Amino acid sequence: MRIAVGLGKKGGDKRLERQGINRRDFMKFCTAIAVTMGMGPSFASEVAAALTGRRASVVYLHTAECTGCSEALLRTYKPFIDSLILDSISLEYHETIMAASGEAAEATLKTAVENPDGFICMVEGAIPTGLDNKYGYVGGHTMYDICKEVLPKAKAVVNIGTCASYGGVQAAKPNPTNAKGVNECFAELGVKGINIPGCPPNPLNMVGTLVAFLQGQKIELDELDRPLMFFGQSVHDLCERRKHFDAGEFAPSFNSEEARKGWCLYDLGCKGPETYNNCPKVLFNETSWPVAAGHPCIGCSEPNFWDDMTPFYQN
Repeated sequence: MRIAVGLGKKGGDKRLERQGINRRDFMKFCTAIAVTMGMGPSFASEVAAALTGRRASVVYLHTAECTGCSEALLRTYKPFIDSLILDSISLEYHETIMAASGEAAEATLKTAVENPDGFICMVEGAIPTGLDNKYGYVGGHTMYDICKEVLPKAKAVVNIGTCASYGGVQAAKPNPTNAKGVNECFAELGVKGINIPGCPPNPLNMVGTLVAFLQGQKIELDELDRPLMFFGQSVHDLCERRKHFDAGEFAPSFNSEEARKGWCLYDLGCKGPETYNNCPKVLFNETSWPVAAGHPCIGCSEPNFWDDMTPFYQN
């Protein structure tokens, strides 16, 4: 069902009005999501319908991570993520921001998982499997056991960040906790989550994935279970410095005049040609991305980037 996006007309719009979000800013946000999804600005009304319709129940699990993905999510876009997205979905459980703790939090998770309408599970962090899974606990239960219990029951699993997708920095050598990505860890249980890698990932990619799922779209994935609409092109192909690469113009150092002129950073360690992500096109907070700020891409959305992409600097 399509829902009008006029303040005060429908339940979803009333929720937005209570958050102090006006129609113009809301539609601007929806347009940004639509463009990120590769659908064009005209798709904004469809995004708005998905975000103001019936609230989807979401369980957000934390495993071995730094909480940087949640920080990126909560601190982005004017602050629409916390006031809009967390109200447009029914975020039933999120250990970092929920008010409940202890037995009350445990009860909240149990209730959410038993929701007769089902739930979407989002996972942030790698799964520690060493020492019989005992390197990570939440509420007296290992992270492994919590995910083993919850993930197979979800309508969809979305792995947020490189740690949840592939193991990330937790899995870097020598990987003492034997950390693994969610899909690798629970493949035998039939879990195949959608990977939204990045350290941290751009929140618009995460929101775009939720919108696509809520709309019932078929989400095309690459061989690493990443949505092609966000990870279908290399950073190198999208980079604004690509013209300098093609012209053979490479900055000799970070402090050089050539670097300040925007010459290619490939000789200084940029991993853009090996990295698939939409960072050059979908800026963080609509502001910038590493290469535009003069920093080489370190390949953070690729498996084993902490080991395989080093050294990060070659200056």
